[in-house]
Amino acid sequence: MKSYDPRMHSAEHILNQTMVRMFGCERSFSSHIEARKSKCDYRFDRPLTQAEEMELTNQVNRIIRQNEPVTEHFIPLQEAAAQFNLSRLPEGAGEEIRIVSVGSYDKCPCIGPHVTQTWEIGEFRLVSTGFEDGILRIRFKLGDPE
Repeated sequence: MKSYDPRMHSAEHILNQTMVRMFGCERSFSSHIEARKSKCDYRFDRPLTQAEEMELTNQVNRIIRQNEPVTEHFIPLQEAAAQFNLSRLPEGAGEEIRIVSVGSYDKCPCIGPHVTQTWEIGEFRLVSTGFEDGILRIRFKLGDPE
């Protein structure tokens, strides 16, 4: 299992769901999550505008400030396959799949560690975005929790 920072990894979940809700795209197909700075790649058709970057940042921080609980439960593999894209889970994930929920905002299969409440994430800061060959890359970091 990759060594993920719980704060960053939880922020990734919120960013992914915000991208889905704002732009109707799929969750990131590739990510690199580290404690200092992280990035997520999305299949997309254009760069984001400055206004969209600001709105994306605002929406992610709104969910963080709502102090949503971050919980987990397990469901059978067949049930998970019917509800979720399991392509990013490692081979041999087992017959029971762990589902991580961020309040009622996001729910997806995941093997990484997470915070228990979204306030623990701290402020989401969009570092930069880039677009090339149908891929939108979003780089972000986090401020300390208040």
